[in-house]
Amino acid sequence: MKKHSFKQLHSFLLLWGSQTVSQLGTAMTDYAVIIWVYSRRGTASSVTLLTVCTFLPTVFFRFLAGSVVDRQNKKRIMLIADLLAACGTLAVFVLHSADVLQIWHLYAINFLLSLMNAFQEPASFVAVSLLVPEEHYARAGGLQGFSGAAVSILAPALGALLLACGGLDLVLMVDLSTFAVAFLVLLFLIRIPEEKRQATENEPFSKTCLSGIRYLKDHTAILRMTLFLAVINLLAKLGNDGMLSPFILGRTGNNQAVLGMVQSFTALGVLAGSLLATWMKPARKRVPLIFITTGLVFTGNIIQGLTQQPWLWCAAAFGSYAMAAVMNVNMDTLMREKVPLEMQGRVFSAKSTLQNFTIPPALLLGGLLADEVFEPFMMTDSPAQRALSVLFGTGKGAGIGLMFLITGIAGMLISFTRLRKPVYRELD
Repeated sequence: MKKHSFKQLHSFLLLWGSQTVSQLGTAMTDYAVIIWVYSRRGTASSVTLLTVCTFLPTVFFRFLAGSVVDRQNKKRIMLIADLLAACGTLAVFVLHSADVLQIWHLYAINFLLSLMNAFQEPASFVAVSLLVPEEHYARAGGLQGFSGAAVSILAPALGALLLACGGLDLVLMVDLSTFAVAFLVLLFLIRIPEEKRQATENEPFSKTCLSGIRYLKDHTAILRMTLFLAVINLLAKLGNDGMLSPFILGRTGNNQAVLGMVQSFTALGVLAGSLLATWMKPARKRVPLIFITTGLVFTGNIIQGLTQQPWLWCAAAFGSYAMAAVMNVNMDTLMREKVPLEMQGRVFSAKSTLQNFTIPPALLLGGLLADEVFEPFMMTDSPAQRALSVLFGTGKGAGIGLMFLITGIAGMLISFTRLRKPVYRELD
């Protein structure tokens, strides 16, 4: 990075580095808590309920949070959200140390953490827009993607090491320490400038909560892009983004080592794609790049569905998620460039809710289709099954492989056909 660029990004780099440290601590705690819950209950539903408690409040409170973020000081919101989230971690530490921690405590605390995340994420998104010069938006997005991938790679290994050395209490203490680093850096070393106030700040709060949706409705190209991403999220969760674990475990006879290897290459792909987006020359036309990389993401579904070789699963995962990282960086950059700063909190929140609302039903539908339709179909002798078994083989996982092919083809067609739609051209 050039010296001039480093000076321009100094405050962002401080925020990014300290938040990455805190995210690593949080990810290690998430890993350790899942291990703790599973060891107590021994069921998949007890773990997935943790995910539900983590996901739903963020979605339901995003509209409210976006309006608050655009009206209030971003730094203050981030500090308060981080502090309350740390109180949740501290509560887990106290309850576990007193040997009274129950699983329902974790569900309630995860709900609190998700609620704080609903405010912290849009505030952080706008803060980065305020700290980073426009010509460095893509570089900042690439660095954020890089740190997210690095955390995904490091957290399970470090979390397991800390669990082995000192149990859940040690993991929680490290998490609280990383929070302290991020909190103090943000409090004392980073000044986040405020954007110009707008006339709509005098509107009733209930009206401004929906202004993000109104903005999307008035800007057809951004709304269409958001709905496109909602469809992509639906297909991704029906494909390898949601069904990878049962697919590989079924294909390999419950070989967790192979699953871990493929998941590692997924994180490495995000890492590589984020680095590429950080250092590559900013795209002159972002919209075609977004559609092309999204289409290429789904080639991974097709490759994984049609093969039973672990090294090809790894290669497909690496390539798919590298393209996904490039797509996400350019999508975030596009939003920062096109949406006025004073509206970004509300528009980011509205966009996030609309594009992610398809994820929970897709996860439920994917499991249902795999267990009740595709897996039984590929295990029942019939002319169609015999023809498809030439491509997908037989046994567990073959039906999910067929699902991968269908979602892969659908995702590629939807993505590449968007290139011919003139409605998106105004974004470039």
